[in-house]
Amino acid sequence: MNVLSKIGDFPDDIDPVWAGDGSHLPEWFVSALKVPREEGYVEIDGARTHYFRWGDRKKPKVLMTHGFLSHARCFAFIAPFLAEDYDVVAFDLAGMGDTEMRGQADPAARGREFDEIAEALDLFTDGHKPTIIAHSFGAGAALTAVTLSPDAFSGVVICDLMVMRAELLEQYWNHRRSSPGSGDPDKPNRPYASYEEARKRYVLSPPQPVGEPFLLDYMAYHSMRRDGDGWTWKFSPEVFRRSNKSDEWLTIGHRLVNAPGRKIIVHGGKSQLFTRDSADYIRELGGGDIPIIAVPEARHHLMLDQPLAFLTALRSILSLWEEQAHPRCV
Repeated sequence: MNVLSKIGDFPDDIDPVWAGDGSHLPEWFVSALKVPREEGYVEIDGARTHYFRWGDRKKPKVLMTHGFLSHARCFAFIAPFLAEDYDVVAFDLAGMGDTEMRGQADPAARGREFDEIAEALDLFTDGHKPTIIAHSFGAGAALTAVTLSPDAFSGVVICDLMVMRAELLEQYWNHRRSSPGSGDPDKPNRPYASYEEARKRYVLSPPQPVGEPFLLDYMAYHSMRRDGDGWTWKFSPEVFRRSNKSDEWLTIGHRLVNAPGRKIIVHGGKSQLFTRDSADYIRELGGGDIPIIAVPEARHHLMLDQPLAFLTALRSILSLWEEQAHPRCV
């Protein structure tokens, strides 16, 4: 595996195309993007995998990833606040963000991506076991990762993964008319004549307003790339060439409860995909020992609704787990 990295503050994160003069951006966000980070690529199976890295290499390891068709920058304004105490990596899943597609996109392959990036960046050295923090689709892949490699990771923070009883899931699908992540792998991404035209087509799934609209602009801009004189999406249509059977979603609650190791669920208090009934369902399945934390006023994309409250939950979880692993004598 070849590693190609570059060091910098924020190469193009705050671009006038989406941010204008930046005067409306809050200080906490601007400061977060100024925290030194490494941005680079590792070559895995001949494909380039994109990542960011913050913090001290000697500190406890944290590995973060995103939801379907999203990218690692959903944590780029969260991870810097963890950099003082942790060695944090956020990466783009294969075929999404700035990572090239490779191999098959079946659930097992998605799970292996965590092992592959962790090994490539030496996160397993000196006996370290990274803690995974993953959102939505990425959280489902993280459950596969810890199931395939139960001794590799110290725990997983599951962020607003869709968990519903079968009858509620069927109702949700009937309302949507398709299962999550559906698309045509043989249909190329549509080109747009301008960024403004493309930006109008960027929507969240499930649809929702966001608490911090500038963060939606930030995520939208970094979901696109220039294509000649126009713009198009970064993700590869090949990500849709995958199994997306209903059984995979109908059994996600069982998979979550039965996955080995430490687990904590963090969800939006107003999420459509993980609700109060989802929490009851998890407990009924035998997951009564899994802590479940609701972020008030947040929906599914909780980092876009309540980023600082979400950060506080993550920081508290990591601190608690670190204290449990290395208790201090008083």
